[in-house]
Amino acid sequence: MAAASPAGFQFAIDRGGTFTDVFARCPGGRVRVLKLLSEDPGYGDAPTEGIRRVLQEEGGAAVPRELPLDASRIEWIRMGTTVATNALLERRGERVALLVTRGFRDLLHIGNQARPRIFDLEVAVPEVLYEEVIEVDERLIPCQPGCRLPGKETLRVLAGATGDSLLVQRPLDLSALRRDLEGVLARGIRSLAVLLLHSYAWPGHEQQVGALARELGFRHVSLSSSVMAMARAVPRGYTACADAYLTPCIQRYLESFRAGFARQLRDVPVLFMRSDGGLTPMRQFSGARAILSGPAGGVVGYAVTTYRREDGQPVIGFDMGGTSTDVSRYAGEYEHVFEATTAGISIQAPQLDINTVAAGGGSMLFFRSGLFVVGPESAGAHPGPACYRKGGPLTVTDANLCLGRLLPEYFPRIFGPGEDQPLCRDTTLQAFRELAARVNAFPASPGPGGSPRSPLSVEEVAMGFIRVANEAMCRPIRSLTQARGHDTSRHVLACFGGAGGQHACAIARTLGMKKVFIHKYSGILSAYGMALADVVHEAQAPCALRYEPGAFAQLDQRIAALERECVEALQAQGFSRSQIRTEAFLHLRYERTDCALMCSAKGHPATPQSCRAGDFRAAFTSRYVTEFGFTIPDRAMVVDDVRVRGTGSTGISCETPLAPSGKPARVETVTRCYFEDGYLETPVYLLEELSCDHSIPGPSIVIDKNSTILIEPGCTASLTRFGDVCIAVGSGKPCAIGTQLDAIQLSIFSHRFMSIAEQMGRILQRTAISTNIKERLDFSCALFGPDGGLVSNAPHIPVHLGAMQETVQFQIRNLGEDLREGDVILSNHPCAGGSHLPDLTVITPVFWAGVPKPVFFVASRGHHADIGGITPGSMPPHSKTLREEGAVFVSFKLVKDGVFQEEAVTEALMAPGLIPGSSGTRNLHDNLSDLRAQVAANQKGIQLVNELIGLYGLQVVQAYMAHIQANAEVAVREMLKGFAARWGTSVEAEDRMDDGSPIQLRVQVDPQEGSAVFDFSGSGHEVYGNCNAPRAISLSALIYCLRCMVGQDIPLNQGCLAPVRVVIPKGSILDPSPEAAVVGGNVLTSQRVVDVILKAFGVCAASQGCMNNVTFGNERVGYYETVAGGAGAGPRWHGRSGVHTHMTNTRITDPEILEQRYPVVLRRFELSRGSGGAGRFRGGDGVLRELLFREDAVLSVLSERRAVRPYGLQGGSPGSPGLNLLLRHDGRTINLGGKTSVPVHPGDVFHLQTPGGGGFGVPGTTEDPKDDAELPVPRSFVERGSLFDYRRAQEAV
Repeated sequence: MAAASPAGFQFAIDRGGTFTDVFARCPGGRVRVLKLLSEDPGYGDAPTEGIRRVLQEEGGAAVPRELPLDASRIEWIRMGTTVATNALLERRGERVALLVTRGFRDLLHIGNQARPRIFDLEVAVPEVLYEEVIEVDERLIPCQPGCRLPGKETLRVLAGATGDSLLVQRPLDLSALRRDLEGVLARGIRSLAVLLLHSYAWPGHEQQVGALARELGFRHVSLSSSVMAMARAVPRGYTACADAYLTPCIQRYLESFRAGFARQLRDVPVLFMRSDGGLTPMRQFSGARAILSGPAGGVVGYAVTTYRREDGQPVIGFDMGGTSTDVSRYAGEYEHVFEATTAGISIQAPQLDINTVAAGGGSMLFFRSGLFVVGPESAGAHPGPACYRKGGPLTVTDANLCLGRLLPEYFPRIFGPGEDQPLCRDTTLQAFRELAARVNAFPASPGPGGSPRSPLSVEEVAMGFIRVANEAMCRPIRSLTQARGHDTSRHVLACFGGAGGQHACAIARTLGMKKVFIHKYSGILSAYGMALADVVHEAQAPCALRYEPGAFAQLDQRIAALERECVEALQAQGFSRSQIRTEAFLHLRYERTDCALMCSAKGHPATPQSCRAGDFRAAFTSRYVTEFGFTIPDRAMVVDDVRVRGTGSTGISCETPLAPSGKPARVETVTRCYFEDGYLETPVYLLEELSCDHSIPGPSIVIDKNSTILIEPGCTASLTRFGDVCIAVGSGKPCAIGTQLDAIQLSIFSHRFMSIAEQMGRILQRTAISTNIKERLDFSCALFGPDGGLVSNAPHIPVHLGAMQETVQFQIRNLGEDLREGDVILSNHPCAGGSHLPDLTVITPVFWAGVPKPVFFVASRGHHADIGGITPGSMPPHSKTLREEGAVFVSFKLVKDGVFQEEAVTEALMAPGLIPGSSGTRNLHDNLSDLRAQVAANQKGIQLVNELIGLYGLQVVQAYMAHIQANAEVAVREMLKGFAARWGTSVEAEDRMDDGSPIQLRVQVDPQEGSAVFDFSGSGHEVYGNCNAPRAISLSALIYCLRCMVGQDIPLNQGCLAPVRVVIPKGSILDPSPEAAVVGGNVLTSQRVVDVILKAFGVCAASQGCMNNVTFGNERVGYYETVAGGAGAGPRWHGRSGVHTHMTNTRITDPEILEQRYPVVLRRFELSRGSGGAGRFRGGDGVLRELLFREDAVLSVLSERRAVRPYGLQGGSPGSPGLNLLLRHDGRTINLGGKTSVPVHPGDVFHLQTPGGGGFGVPGTTEDPKDDAELPVPRSFVERGSLFDYRRAQEAV
């Protein structure tokens, strides 16, 4: 249906970081599209300038820049802006003070305690947003039925908004707070973020603080309970800080924008796009809801224009611009996340799940150790790609230009220092010639028959980078779909952004998609989406009710109240009731899990056994099955939050149908474009000249004002009746690949092998049932060659690196011919490559028709919460033998001839109960479910390996497996040669465990070969305790250290250890006897091995060297955590305070969740100031953490660095040791030592002080220390979205 003509001008504008896009509908229906620079000295504000130009050109009279614009002819303005995002990325927001409950001043600095990139020795975490912290005396704690805290009867009881009650342990002291706030105001800070624990459930204290702050003169106050009333203090605190930091910036921008118009736009509806894909009035636009303001418009744009409800085919949005690439998904409903991290800040607010996965056309190209690498570094807008004439590096954009896929004559002349020249193809070609020379000079295996490998042409090198870039972008798209149980190939690819059209056909073909849709406004789709979007008002309230009949009336009342709020808010904006629709959501999870899903009852009408708003149980169960593959029917459901989304439909349509032309499409010109078969004559068409009866076969190029679309050979483009481009994607010609090394195919296979491990992990996470695997993501999946050598491993959990290879190779040696098709092996014994007993490894051989022995192996290792032993959790602090730590498996056939051996494995898991003082597994159901999930993950791996072999042939796949391993070997050899050149050929180091056991290392490097011997001879004997570390642990620590020192992404596989010979004496603490206890070796000795390796190489001072394992529990509940400490300083950096280091990266439970679910009160969680070692670069501080017990329990502590301090380097001082104290309620203070188990009673306090990191360099010196090790280049694009958060969570174990 044709769109109705507007009475006045309608503007939809996306103000991006580099360009501002304007979509305007003029009176009479004419559409104007405009793109201009967001920053330009010729005008003040880009959106205002865009509006001015349209009004001037359409009105035919000059509209002076210096005068406010006449807004009388403007019907409405809709905008998205990166003002908030840029202020967050560049840390240019308002000066903010944080007001927080006493004892938690560093809570947001510590965050979840995990470091963002596990292989970066310099732990670079974005700084907090606040300048000052005020601690306020007040404390609420949840009521608990079993609580026996002394004096609790005298505490005031409050009724929480969730339905739960709270105790006022410490009332709010406003008099002292007044003085502190006046001091902050005197120092010029006018914006305040307030975070009080449990305020989401009872906001009274925060409201009193807010009233006082406003009375004193604070201009902006963000209360965490108002910004987002959801449980979990850390993300809620980040969100409040982001709001206080960004909202004043937004308000200033809005004031300046209004000032450019007569009467300050008083009579013009101005709406802004929020992160959730809905429009909101200008006065309600706030910082915490503005982070994805621009990208959200693009999602709305493709959702409205591409998705067709008639066929229901889901859509993948692919937005590739100059500096970033975003992917998202739409299948009839917008996919939201409710917590996401941007620039190190977790925002707890509804946001479209937009995943920034690559650096776009500006992704830099590298040739490293024989591997083609694309990104993640970006050339950015300045200097930009090499062809921009500003001395920039080679990028994906340059590769497309080199191949003839971009035509400089159709680009504006805005390049070069004067911004008045065209794109420069000569500069790009010269840079590619130099790169091709480096590629061809790299030593490689000969071609077939021993003939020399033919050199690659400039075009072949450029084409290789395009193929690698495409494969790199396919990986996250697979993850986004398969993570939720969807088939990638069944989607339509909706492509937009300036650079996406050059890659759309190739990416769709690789993913098996048959259709690409490119809207006629794809170059400005974010702006166009804002013209199509609806106005949204959301209301949300926390809850703690079970979803059961007794609670339905309360839930219906809460939903009705939130619906009224939404309807009234939208009616106040001028919408009639008929234009408003509401949708209710419940944030549901199974009890005793953390995996909550925000569920609408849409499609699940109410029944007599449900709420009036719909059958949420059916909705939750259906979605849970889709995403995770199973349900837990005997488990109660809990409602964490109630949410209502109100939508005011604008009913705007901007589509105008085209008339058929009745004649063939006019060819603008013919160019030569390079494809797999070489150069092909490629016709060029102008999109504006094409009509709905035109069909354009590939190869061809379609050019629009703002984008270039490449129609590849085998694909055919046609235009829809509205002028959009729809491409039918052909399968393409299969490309024959030989077994000889091809650097391009090497890079592609590297992605393919990693993708197999990643997809296995997704299946395991979806189908597992335990918290450890499903939510903490404590697992690894891997692919191995026929010799058991590691090929690819995901995720990169340091303590698992290389360890599974030992396990697989042991099974090959141990079982030999007894490994048959249909068998699956279970193993966890240290002598068989195990790390500690709770890590169960499931191994499946991969067979191929006609080959008698396995051609590959796949394996998955998962941490099981309990497998029996002398303490719950199977991590006893005082075990002396292996059998005290739980069930043991050496080469156990979990599946035999295709049959799962449930009875036999159950017997084995219960066997520890036969030992006096020990128990069988305490959670058999979860063990069996998770083992089945591991078998299923392996089965997925077999399927993917077989598909790869079917596509390329067994010889080729195995050849590239070996090439990938050789590539990792080359990277490590180069690192060792560089080390020998800087430091010499021999280094050594020693450190000691707290019991005095030495860990000794001598490294001999061969500078010609780039090989090394790591000799741990002289290390202490096996100990009568559990700090013995299986050999696999030392190998994992070594691979981790080598990867850290290489300083760039390399395939982490068997090749990393090929240049290294490791000598570990039998019977030592690093290779103990088969019956030795090892649980402490996995979590403590592993850290000391890393410290010794890094000390030998002199790269950084010691970090805390401990995981600070704390366990407590009673017959009702059990809890385990590891606690952060200080990171070691390095030659150019201070150590990070309050962070996990090296072999662990476990997230810590949020204080509010901890106090809700467990019988403790967290009294303090802050930095232990001054505990880091002094030096030119300081070591990071450890933390202070105090747990107040509310019930009788048993406390167990397993820790190190309580006697031997973390070393400093180059004259730096050591960090402070840790300390474990028990403060008895009767006044006694007891030093618990490093390893103990002790009964605790109500009122007792466990005081934990974790070690600080060592300092680097002599304090007060200014000269550079001797070490000048290369550091990784920082990323230039900011990752975000559920895929990024998932990977962060995977690496946080």
